[in-house]
Amino acid sequence: MLKILFFLDRLSTWAGKLFAWLIVALTVSIVWEVVARYFFSSPSAWAFDTQMMMYGTLFMMAGAYTLAKGGHVRGDILYGFFSPRTQATLDLVLYLLFFFPGVVALVWAGWIYAGESIAIREHSSLMANGPPIYPFKTVIPVAGALLLLQGLSEVGRCLLCLRHGAWPRREDDVEEVDVDKLKEMVHVKDEDIAKLDRYVSPENR
Repeated sequence: MLKILFFLDRLSTWAGKLFAWLIVALTVSIVWEVVARYFFSSPSAWAFDTQMMMYGTLFMMAGAYTLAKGGHVRGDILYGFFSPRTQATLDLVLYLLFFFPGVVALVWAGWIYAGESIAIREHSSLMANGPPIYPFKTVIPVAGALLLLQGLSEVGRCLLCLRHGAWPRREDDVEEVDVDKLKEMVHVKDEDIAKLDRYVSPENR
């Protein structure tokens, strides 16, 4: 089962990292629009809609990736004190009662929504000859489907935890910065940091 879980994790990770490049495209688009507007007095009529669609696509396609990495917000005031099996039971119930009905509804409604938009070749109505928005609406069911698959992976993790009494590991991805290792690499000592703190403290200003 772990191979299946890791395959679904890799799929979500691949999609998340691929669409993360929209951050670069969005940044370039915003910078170009600012320069064109204020330096050349030549703003683009499509800029606002295009940037909103890029941000929306990035937001939706990051959902499965974030779930795969356990990065969604969780109210764990009590959850963290439970045993792994209790946590898995609670997660499993919540996935079945809330997650899957909601995501299935998202995929179903998004499929209809995107289909209607494609059928009429929908364009933005904020202006005459606005940019096409049916590709953006197509992202809705695709993102929902990826989220649904990752939800199945999470259910598999719950079942493995109930069976073995411990959460199965996740694949490594981005690591947090190890401050101690970083200090060793740049040869910074704790006493040097303390001296710097005293130097920049308000009392010495």
